[in-house]
Amino acid sequence: MNISSILSADCTLSAVRCNSKKRALEIFSQVAAPHLAELSETDILERLVSREKLGSTGIGGGIAIPHGRLPSDCKAIAVLLQLEKPIEFDAIDKRPIDILFGMLVPEQECNLHLKTLAMVAEKLSNKETIKELRTATSSEDLYQVIINA
Repeated sequence: MNISSILSADCTLSAVRCNSKKRALEIFSQVAAPHLAELSETDILERLVSREKLGSTGIGGGIAIPHGRLPSDCKAIAVLLQLEKPIEFDAIDKRPIDILFGMLVPEQECNLHLKTLAMVAEKLSNKETIKELRTATSSEDLYQVIINA
């Protein structure tokens, strides 16, 4: 699997203005909703917030990978946000985040969910990739960096 199978260019946004974890999850929901006709922005947000209540998806190093489950009739989707300024996200290292790669995966695809999380975490652990994501000057540049990482 490659990232372009779940992430589209229109779900990749650079220099996003955001001042809180809740707002970042709201933006994620707004971006994802048009691709998920079965769910509203509110439904998506509730799934993300529910997962965050189990523990923060801020993995450290200024990165968060929020994720949630979708009904089985939906297809997996990802959203990549490069934030204009870092925000508090209750990350494991207590540092604010500025890169958010979120995804939603159908409930019955547990293996896909775990494999995708591992793939994304691996890509986001590469210091050069993170540097390129942080210095991307447009949404298209950001998208190209992540799909070519």
